[in-house]
Amino acid sequence: MPLSKRIETAMGQALSLSQDPLAPRKLAGALHYATSPGGARIRPTILLSVAMSCGDDRPALASSAAVALELIHCASLVHDDLPCFDNADVRRGKPSVHRAYSEPLAVLTGDSLIILAFEVLARAIPDHPDRAAQLLLSLTRRSGMPGGICAGQGWESEAKIDLSAYHRSKTAALFIAATEMGAIAAGHAPEEWHDLGALIGEAFQVADDLRDALLDEQTLGKPTGQDDLHGRPNAVAQLGVKGALDRLSQILAGAIASIPSCPGEAALARMVSHQAEKIMPSVPAKYRV
Repeated sequence: MPLSKRIETAMGQALSLSQDPLAPRKLAGALHYATSPGGARIRPTILLSVAMSCGDDRPALASSAAVALELIHCASLVHDDLPCFDNADVRRGKPSVHRAYSEPLAVLTGDSLIILAFEVLARAIPDHPDRAAQLLLSLTRRSGMPGGICAGQGWESEAKIDLSAYHRSKTAALFIAATEMGAIAAGHAPEEWHDLGALIGEAFQVADDLRDALLDEQTLGKPTGQDDLHGRPNAVAQLGVKGALDRLSQILAGAIASIPSCPGEAALARMVSHQAEKIMPSVPAKYRV
């Protein structure tokens, strides 16, 4: 089964847990709206790719881990778009959840997706107690405080921002979760997979900074110029466009070099290269000289 189909099938099964004839219909609809269409599904793709490179001996568990991670990511987007944060009207080329369903329902949608993510992993515990418990711990560490995506959002309320800690928690955390959880699901130690996730996360952050600075809303599918508007630290402001592009290339080379020795090492390197091509923004030729 292609990875994309495997992810979407597992996502559909997970979302069915949130549906019930007696449940509030608008909130149920908002959960589907927030998770589909699903964009690139980069994080679950990385997770499953790592699991496969390590043998993928428990594919159902790996799929559950991938879905849980993607649900957390989708929840973070819903909350990021809220008026109290980015106040974004568009996400993935359509109205953001709070615009389509109302602000209260957007808050509840994000909350529900987070809870559903942990329910998915909790349901895996009876069949895979040791690995599922490790997966839960990895996802919670990369989602909350002190170093998860909640911390990343929290840095934006500080008078002085630690740029490294900000990027590590806001963007890299879920990529670290992807590589660690992929290894855990396949019975491998997560520690040696940390650097790959961190480097992919850093590359994604730099690429996102470039897209925010150079692309228009129609091309990007969400508001642009947000870093300047909200006064956030970013790679383009710090390094310039050419410097940010050079840094992105260096990070991606480092990510491929950091892949631990494993049966699927070559295939995983190809996946990282493919993902790099997808996140690399199209920029004017003058910056590539």
